[in-house]
Amino acid sequence: MKRCPFCDRKNITTDIVYEDDLALAFYDIDPINEGHVLLIPKEHFLDADEMPDELIAHLAAVSKKIVAALKKTYRPDGYTVMQNGGKFNDVGHYHLHIFPRYENDGFGWNYGPDAPLPSKETADRIRKLLK
Repeated sequence: MKRCPFCDRKNITTDIVYEDDLALAFYDIDPINEGHVLLIPKEHFLDADEMPDELIAHLAAVSKKIVAALKKTYRPDGYTVMQNGGKFNDVGHYHLHIFPRYENDGFGWNYGPDAPLPSKETADRIRKLLK
C-alpha cells in the first residue's frame, strides 16, 4: 500500500500558513498562481463524503479565513476553491485547493463540447438520495 504523503508532516516541505488541532494549510509545490494553498484535515480521508460533518464545516470555516488572507495579501481579481475526489485526487488525501485568480491567468475549465446536460429523471433521483 502506498504511503500517504500528507499524513507524514515531514513530507510537507513548503511553508505552513495555518494550523490547528484538525487542519493544516500550506503552499502547493506546483502552484497555479502565487499564494496557492492546500488545506487538509490532519486525519486521513480520501473524499468529502467520508468525513464527519463537523470536520467539513471546520474546513469550510478555515477556507474562508484563508480566502480573506489571500485577498488582503494579493489583491486578486477573484479566487478559486476546489477539491478533486476519487481517482482524481492525485495525492490520496483530501485536500482543498485555494488560490488567488487574475483575469487572463490561464486557469479554466476544460471539457468536451458534447457534454450531456442532466435530465429531469436524474435530478429526481439525486433529490431522493439527498432527502
